[in-house]
Amino acid sequence: MMKQIQLQKNIHMPIVGFGTYLISNDDAEDLIPTAIRAGYRHIDTAEGYQNEEGVGKGIQVSINQGSVTRAELFITTKLWPGNVNWGETPKAFDATIASLNSSLARLQLDYVDLYLIHAPFQKEHRIEQWQALVELQKQGKVRAIGVSNFTQEHIDDIIAAELPLPALNQIELHPWSQKPELVRYLQDKGIVAMAYSSLVPLSAWRDSAGQDSAKTAEMKAEGQSKSSPLKELSAKYGVSESQLLLGWGIQNGFPVIPKSTNPERMKLNLDVFNFQIDAQDMAAIATMDRGDGVAWAIGDPSKLA
Repeated sequence: MMKQIQLQKNIHMPIVGFGTYLISNDDAEDLIPTAIRAGYRHIDTAEGYQNEEGVGKGIQVSINQGSVTRAELFITTKLWPGNVNWGETPKAFDATIASLNSSLARLQLDYVDLYLIHAPFQKEHRIEQWQALVELQKQGKVRAIGVSNFTQEHIDDIIAAELPLPALNQIELHPWSQKPELVRYLQDKGIVAMAYSSLVPLSAWRDSAGQDSAKTAEMKAEGQSKSSPLKELSAKYGVSESQLLLGWGIQNGFPVIPKSTNPERMKLNLDVFNFQIDAQDMAAIATMDRGDGVAWAIGDPSKLA
C-alpha cells in the first residue's frame, strides 16, 4: 500500500500523487488510467489547468474497468480565485461554491478529497473564498481544505479572521527552493507542507515550447551538466535524479506530485521508498537553496502550477 500522510483526523493522503499540470483534456483521459494502473491513488488537478473533464473521464474509465474504487482514490482540485490585476473578476462566496460544483461536474464526482485555493490574491476576496471552502467542507462536498502558494502573511490573515486553519499548503519545494522559514511556520501550525515542481533541477523539466519558467541560464546549464551535485548524489544512491529529488522531498516530510507522460517514468517516480539520503548528504543539499523558486511568481499569470 502507498505510504500516506495524515491531513486531519480520519483523512489520509498518499504521499506520492500524480500531477496533471500541462496535461491536456484529451491526454488526461488516457494518462489517468495509466497512472492508476502504475499504482497512483492520488490525482492532482485544478480548475486553472483546464483538464478536469479529461481527468474525470480517466477516473471513470478506471472505476468502470475495476482497476480502482472511488474510495481508494484521493482527488485534489483547486479553485482559480480570479485576480483583478489580470482583468479577472475575483470569486466571492457564492461564486466559489459554484466553482467547486462546476469542478465536480467536470470530474464526474460527488466530492473531492482536497480542495485548495490556488493562489493568494486580494485579501478581501481571499478571506471570503476561504469562508466558502469551510462551508463546502461542512456540506461534505470536500473532505479536506487547504491553500496553495500562500505565505505566512496570507495564513496569518486566516488566523486573524478567526477561521479554521488550512490542512495543507501546496508550494514549490525542491533543493533549489527550500523555503525553510515558511516550512517551519507551517510545521508549527500543524499545516502539511506539500511540494510541487519537485523536479525543477532536471534538464527535462518544462523544456517544451509554451512551458516557460523563471529558470536562469545557469540553472539550465547545471541541469544539463553530466556532473552536477544532484547527479553525483543520484549515482551514489543508485537511483535516477528524479527519484533522488522526490526522495529528498519525502524524507523532509513533503508529499509530492510528480508529473510524467511516460509509463516507465511514472513507475520510477513511485519507487522512491527503498533508499535513504544520509545526514551528511541532506546537509549538503540544504546548501543548494537559491530562494523562492522558478515555477510560481505572484503577479505572473503564466505560472499556475
